[in-house]
Amino acid sequence: MKTEIFTVPSGHEAMRLDLFVSSQLEGETRASVQRLIEVGNVLVDGNPVRSSLKLKGGEEVTVTIPEPAAAEPKPESIPLEVLYEDHDLIVINKPAGMVVHPGPGNSSGTMVNALLAHCTDLSGIGGELRPGIVHRLDKGTSGVLVAAKNDRAHQGLSAQFHVHSVKRIYQALVFGNPPEDGGKIEGIIGRHPTERLRQSLKARHGKHSVTRWRVKERYGRITLVELRLETGRTHQIRVHLTESGFPLLGDPLYPDGGRVNNLADPRLKKMITSLGRQALHARTLGFIHPATGEYMEFSTPLPDDLQVLCDYLAGLPAATTSP
Repeated sequence: MKTEIFTVPSGHEAMRLDLFVSSQLEGETRASVQRLIEVGNVLVDGNPVRSSLKLKGGEEVTVTIPEPAAAEPKPESIPLEVLYEDHDLIVINKPAGMVVHPGPGNSSGTMVNALLAHCTDLSGIGGELRPGIVHRLDKGTSGVLVAAKNDRAHQGLSAQFHVHSVKRIYQALVFGNPPEDGGKIEGIIGRHPTERLRQSLKARHGKHSVTRWRVKERYGRITLVELRLETGRTHQIRVHLTESGFPLLGDPLYPDGGRVNNLADPRLKKMITSLGRQALHARTLGFIHPATGEYMEFSTPLPDDLQVLCDYLAGLPAATTSP
């Protein structure tokens, strides 16, 4: 059993407690956090509370996490949207809210649990907790993900990710209206100096990171951007956009500086706060098939929650989206 203590920073005002805690605990789903709250394992300023508590900023949140269950994940009959599958690999359109692999306090309901039920031949290179997993998407990010079904495929795909030859294109809704139509963000990215679950371009030590971006649609002070990764660092897009002054809508871990609270349109404000995740979608994934040598590319449209938001924004006068 372990205990985590967090102080709610400014920028998280009016966020539900369960959303805040799940954003601070890597690998924890909102549902698992709600279970912790229900049994009294989450205290705010020393008091038991409800999941729906709205935070004000400055509270001390104490989370007690029980020891994890058995390490080996079990197959679970969870529906998957399969974009492609053969003897070597499987390509999935991952929904937002699904964790890719089990972690502490999160041993079920993951992509790995679903894949174990769907496939009988996942690669074992990733170990017991991550069979077949070549790369990952954050819990709140939707989109295209590939998994290996044998060790040869795993090695071939991993090598492509290692040299950054995989085509990875994302779409994101951000606060702000970039003055240019495109550009490049780069820098050394590593652990945030004070927030252990965040990454930052201000880290003392880290790895080089590059993201190229271009504007797809402008909705006043909110913009739909397309991003292409040249490297694949943890939280790369989220860090690059936030520290460039264009934070993602709905991101529970990287605050928007209060911009959503200052929106003039109450319906738009509610749509963004109820997203429950960062407005980020892994739209396109392209790679060389590790067995055939054929180039393969898979794309998916924006999921319904983000498309509905875009449609609403497109119908608004630009001034109504201004913070």
